Amino acid sequence: MKKKNIAILGSTGSVGTQALEVISAQPDHFNVIALTAENNADLLIAQAIKFLPKSVVIGNESLFRQVSVALKPYSIDVMCGSNALSEIVQLPEIDLVLAAVMGFAGLKPVVAAIKAGKHIAIANKEPLVVAGELIMAEVIKHKVSILPVDSEHSAIFQCLAGERYEDIEKIYITASGGPFFGRDKASLQHVTPAHALKHPNWSMGNKITIDSASLMNKGLEAIEAKWLFNLQPKQIDIIVHPQSIVHSLVQFSDGSLKAQLGLPDMKLPIHYAFHFPERQSTDFKRFNFLDYPELNFHKPDLSVFQNLSLAYEALYQGGIMPCVLNAANEVAVAAFLSEKIAFLEMSDVISEAMTNANQIENPSLEDYFEIDNWSRDHARSYITNRTKHAGYHPIS
Repeated sequence: MKKKNIAILGSTGSVGTQALEVISAQPDHFNVIALTAENNADLLIAQAIKFLPKSVVIGNESLFRQVSVALKPYSIDVMCGSNALSEIVQLPEIDLVLAAVMGFAGLKPVVAAIKAGKHIAIANKEPLVVAGELIMAEVIKHKVSILPVDSEHSAIFQCLAGERYEDIEKIYITASGGPFFGRDKASLQHVTPAHALKHPNWSMGNKITIDSASLMNKGLEAIEAKWLFNLQPKQIDIIVHPQSIVHSLVQFSDGSLKAQLGLPDMKLPIHYAFHFPERQSTDFKRFNFLDYPELNFHKPDLSVFQNLSLAYEALYQGGIMPCVLNAANEVAVAAFLSEKIAFLEMSDVISEAMTNANQIENPSLEDYFEIDNWSRDHARSYITNRTKHAGYHPIS
């Protein structure tokens, strides 16, 4: 059996480390060709020594010497800087690129990998959220596959095996509800980052955990689903499912419904994407219905979780608006984590950027980069002015 050669963009993050656990459990199936990280040089070095890839990238150029010196005895090529991500994905040996770089930074290397004819296992939502139309056009042009790794999109993908996309009536993306499910606005006025980072079911990075707490994560997933599965906005619905056992559902034109279930473990969708189109056995813990005698479903409260409402607004507007939403959200989450704004104020930051952005219906790649920069600058200015005007620290 020929081994599959894999590059992992963002190997030191939550998805990247779990992907390497999947590979470690089945070394006869995979070779690691490339690993990348932004700042975690120590873990990147340890991963490279264990898996012996051909090349690694450290995004932070100040850490290049540390990584280069540590890996010199292993004859591993060390690159640095943001442009190196787009170079490394073009290595001829690579069969599959796992895109797990957080945020907008993942867009450029994903496009470069597709143009290089590489299949993509996509874990970060932002490239498809920001530039879904452009990316899917490149996927078709270069005849590559894009395989979802998010548990929700992987669930939809699995439910569609053997089905026709045109027979989809609606999809239901499930949300755990995060740590604030059932809370009202008054009770969220003074929640801290520490409160928001306590996710009840999943272990994830800080940014995505805050997105889960605000339900922005589900809004981004709705936009991503539009492009992955060629859907109209009205075909995409979000339902809160606190147990995180049903990962998503597909309703077909005849009224039948398919759901994919499993314990909340990111290694399962990673494993599925790595082996696709085959299924390989695992020793992962099995779901037992008797351990979950009740599975509950609820409608999200858009009056409290306004980020989800803003994401749907961007989904319906299309064009450049999802890019504005994503950029302003990244700035807002960073500001909340550093306690510059309150939890509910993140929605104000995003709404302000969307209200003041000039719509572009068919943006180019250059347009996306320009509007991303504008949105970030606008969001930061709004936060600075709001904080000065308020005259008090938002979190008490």
